[in-house]
Amino acid sequence: MTSADARPPSVALVHDYLTQRGGAERVVVSMLKAFPCAPLHTSFYEPERTFPEFRSADVRPLPIARAPLLGRHHRLALPLLATAFSRLELDADAVVCSSSGWAHGARVSGSKIVYCHAPARWLYQPDRYLGRRRPLARAALAALRPALARWDRRAAAGADTYLANSRAVRDLIRSLYGIEAEVLHPPSGLDASGPQQRVTRLEPGFFLCVARLLPYKNVDSIVTAFESLPGEQLAVVGVGPDSRRLRSLAPANVRFLGEVSAEELRWLYASCTGVVAAAYEDFGLTPVEAASFGKPSAALRFGGFLDTIVEDVTGLLFEEPSPTEVRDAVRKLGSKRWDPATLVAHADRFSESAFVSRLRMVVAAAARG
Repeated sequence: MTSADARPPSVALVHDYLTQRGGAERVVVSMLKAFPCAPLHTSFYEPERTFPEFRSADVRPLPIARAPLLGRHHRLALPLLATAFSRLELDADAVVCSSSGWAHGARVSGSKIVYCHAPARWLYQPDRYLGRRRPLARAALAALRPALARWDRRAAAGADTYLANSRAVRDLIRSLYGIEAEVLHPPSGLDASGPQQRVTRLEPGFFLCVARLLPYKNVDSIVTAFESLPGEQLAVVGVGPDSRRLRSLAPANVRFLGEVSAEELRWLYASCTGVVAAAYEDFGLTPVEAASFGKPSAALRFGGFLDTIVEDVTGLLFEEPSPTEVRDAVRKLGSKRWDPATLVAHADRFSESAFVSRLRMVVAAAARG
């Protein structure tokens, strides 16, 4: 064995953008635990708007980040990101691309491993991504879509290994790209044993929704459902472009909390009756986080929720994101007895240690060639 064979492979990480606190960004935090010395390349980096763990990492924004307006409103950069990532050339034995549409376009000298959170929603699910209230954005995307779809498929074809975060995403990768992907569930990323901080003016026993406020998250159906549940309280955690509209729809028993700290989020999970999620979600992280605190979830029967909820054991699934369906699910969730030990054992299947171990194995195999 030569000294080159004995050394660990050099690894680089790529992520679309670090401008929010979402599930994909939590996965990248875990990737950094797998490869703590790896540089992390991204289009935009806004330290105050994403997880604090990135401040100790070697984050390297792309040249496009020099336009501060685009960093604050990254969706305005959509027409430019394909070119920005295509110009990113990385010299490493293995490059792990954490992608929901852009990062997989990086050019590499070694092996490229794509961890796909979802094939680009703005290309393949535009109605769900944008909603029906943004005609100008929809028209602009329709004009760009053919060229971006060609770019996206070329970028996907350049990968040596594809990983999917759920069975639903694996099936999309197969149908869109003709690529067989391994399912590697992301970890919850929120340690249930960590410190908690109470959220003021909120009493335990509420229902909880944790989601970015975007059209495909269907938070409007959840908010509206609570008009018919006057005896219940709903706490909504998250920010996004749909915030103003959602607040205008909310009855008095719904409280919007915006962004919260990890300590506050732990208290919210620990203090809630259960979690409600109506999103067209590709993985469905919140039921796993809720289960780690022994709490059940009611979620849309779609996508990744089929991986993260065991029906009638760790939660309930409803058929469509309508206020009526959400209302009925919330009532059933609150009336049924759930076993906290079973819920916690379910969450343990999505541990960070298992994710880190498998990712290291995949990268080592790809680096060997």
